[in-house]
Formats: sequence, structure tokens, C-alpha cells
Amino acid sequence: QVQLVESGGGLVQAGGSLRLSCAASGRAFRLYTLGWFRQSPGKEREFVAAISWSGANIDYADSVKGRFTISRDNAKNTVSLQMNSLKAEDTAVYYCAADVTRWTTIGSEYDYWGQGTQVNVSS
Repeated sequence: QVQLVESGGGLVQAGGSLRLSCAASGRAFRLYTLGWFRQSPGKEREFVAAISWSGANIDYADSVKGRFTISRDNAKNTVSLQMNSLKAEDTAVYYCAADVTRWTTIGSEYDYWGQGTQVNVSS
């Protein structure tokens, strides 16, 4: 089993920045893909960003390209999401997720999920 714990959420004004972090524990060796997803009230969960073990594969949702940056530290089993130029529409619960064996950006294919951290962006 792998446990994922997110941190770093909070309230920020539009145009501001937040940095989310996710720490993996348990059988956390070689998590192939680490990703971030988000869900707003009344909306389906959506992909935000993902990064592969080596960092050779990185992908972002079009809505966050140029504003968000995903990174990982394999030695510490952590993944981070630097969010800049935040907009009101970025308000959501942000979830960290891990896929053990493959590169994917499809939420249903991920093996493990964190509990989520709330991000509120005021306009």
C-alpha cells in the first residue's frame, strides 16, 4: 500500500501563488507517474499535471500551461505543484495521485490517491 498526503492548500488572491506538496509513504518505491487532479463543486474531477519517474514525461492541462509547474524528488518520494498567476477558476480540491507501473494522465488508471487539499482563489 501507498499513502499520499497533500499539503500547501489555502486561500490566495487572484494573481497570487501557492505551492502544493504531496508526500508518499508505505510501499512508495518507484512510483512511475505522479499526478495532480482537481475537482470543483458540481464538476467532474479533472487532470491538472503529471510527471513520470525520470521526469522525461511531463504533461499539463491546457488550462494551467504556463502557470503551473510540476516537479518530483524521488529521493524524498515527493511531488510538488507550483501554481502561479492563480485565477478564481483554479479554486478546487487538489488531489495527488500515483500510478505504480505506467505513464498516464487518465484519472481512472491511477492506483493511489491522497485525501486532497483545498485551494481557494478569491477574485
